[in-house]
Amino acid sequence: MRPPSWPNTVVSRTTSSSSSSSSNAALLRRTRRTSAPRTPPFYRPPAYAAALLAKPMPTPSFLGSLFSSKKSTTPKMTFPVQKSNDEWQAVLSKEQFRILRQKGTEPPGTGKYDTHAPETGTYTCAGCSAPLYTASHKFASGCGWPAYFDSIPGAVERRADRSMGATRTEIICSNCGGHLGHVFKGEGYETPTDERHCVNSVSLNFSEKEVEMEEREPESKV
Repeated sequence: MRPPSWPNTVVSRTTSSSSSSSSNAALLRRTRRTSAPRTPPFYRPPAYAAALLAKPMPTPSFLGSLFSSKKSTTPKMTFPVQKSNDEWQAVLSKEQFRILRQKGTEPPGTGKYDTHAPETGTYTCAGCSAPLYTASHKFASGCGWPAYFDSIPGAVERRADRSMGATRTEIICSNCGGHLGHVFKGEGYETPTDERHCVNSVSLNFSEKEVEMEEREPESKV
């Protein structure tokens, strides 16, 4: 077999190289077409996405209410002492307003009347000065809040409280509606009523004067 001449060899190699380049280019074009990324259907935003995005985000006050342990509104009831929230804020401290008007709770063991044990005297409402409990009603419960086994007749009202997912009995001042705490029964304390009025110290003031039952009507602070 005779080897190809030089010109024929050049032509053959040129033709082979050109054909190979054309094949590679065609293969590259097919690869690009078939391997182009496609968006899966589940990445496509649904038709309602635009409507959801158009809705305003919750405000900070709304988000705060989601994490609040209690509602910050006092039930609409009629009491001898009536004030607007602005009027209450003007006469109460920030913590008094939070507890008396927004039904808050002070941390256990922090109240000034928790271990307070006078022989005589009267505990009054910090909001309206109405007499609520006498010193003789108070007892040591060890619960972290002032405890009373009874109140001055007519001084305290009871309301069902369902704010924590269970029904408890809230106690409020019958003169102004201020939140005092809750009352619990059947805990085994050796008291005449077998009840414990668990009261926030912030809701109270103390007077060394022993109030007689007929003197319980407070001076209205309207």
